[in-house]
Amino acid sequence: MNIEKLISQSKAKLLVDYPYFGTLASRVDLVLNEDIESFKSDGKKLEYNDEYLKNLTVNELEFVLANAAMHKTLAHEMRRQNRSGWLWQMATDMAINDMLVQNGMDMPYGAQYRKRFSGMYAEEIYAELKDDILRDDENLEYEADNSDDVESNSQTKEEIQEELLQEQLLAQEAISLLETQLQQGDTPQSIERFFKLEDFGKIDWRDELRAALDRYFRDDYTVMPPSKKLLSEGIYLPSNISQTFRLVIAIDSSGSVDEKQLDEFLSEVNFLMTLTQNYQIDILVCDNKVHSHKTFYSGDGLDVTLKGGGATDFRPVFEYIDKNFDEVKLLLYFTDLEGFFPDKEVNYVVKWVTPQVKDVPFGTLLLLN
Repeated sequence: MNIEKLISQSKAKLLVDYPYFGTLASRVDLVLNEDIESFKSDGKKLEYNDEYLKNLTVNELEFVLANAAMHKTLAHEMRRQNRSGWLWQMATDMAINDMLVQNGMDMPYGAQYRKRFSGMYAEEIYAELKDDILRDDENLEYEADNSDDVESNSQTKEEIQEELLQEQLLAQEAISLLETQLQQGDTPQSIERFFKLEDFGKIDWRDELRAALDRYFRDDYTVMPPSKKLLSEGIYLPSNISQTFRLVIAIDSSGSVDEKQLDEFLSEVNFLMTLTQNYQIDILVCDNKVHSHKTFYSGDGLDVTLKGGGATDFRPVFEYIDKNFDEVKLLLYFTDLEGFFPDKEVNYVVKWVTPQVKDVPFGTLLLLN
């Protein structure tokens, strides 16, 4: 079988056996290089020795192609930072090959692999390889992490920036493809060493918060909620929303509240409100009763002191709002959702800002990832 036919057959088989690697491998450029013994990939192209490939089986060539595909999509230069170029290349290669072995692929001779590095990240492998070098030659002054110990780089600044941009685009494409595979329940084993799978499919709570504030920041008349002034007489009039956007935030001050997440949440709210010219934020601190009510206006920093530590009861907050506030459109309630809820749904939007998924009688969850 000639080389072209072998490569074509291996690519087709890889696409069927391992769709993720096969799709990425279709973007790999193969370059003949008789000056090397087997093959190597630097994230840009797959270089190979002609005689080496001829002696591989189709399954082994699948491995080589998958190796090159992973190198091409891992943003080598962005992840290398100040590490030694050649040593970082070796460490990444070993991490990739170990992952391919764990996926049941046939590793050919000539591939870099050490069983002692099984299950390790490229960064961990790099550190151990560096220690090996220093241990073998105690007199060696190894300064590779702070210098370019590879071949001299004659690229211009613009060329380097363009290369980094292309790496980033390829990495994003690989992540997008992997997210699709994840949704189908068909991801390669141990791929989490290269990508953070736990972040896939999740909506960032900051984006949700931004969308919520943007949606309800309206200087307009609205029918929902109706004006409370004549509501008791059965007369429904549109609410007159002033030029000041009013936001109510309730904070669960029971013993189980996560203060670190609370600080992050308030910091994000504070930042978003700097984008709004006129606003008023009422913050209620409560557990089984309202301990404090503080109002902040445009330009104020959100400085909150937690008082409480008792059991959680959400009802006092809604009762307090009903008695003291007019024309509330949006309530953000920061809580772990462990408490007593009101019996009736309110006539304004409620978003429960929470770190966990739990059923609520009304409103929607804004999950802190």
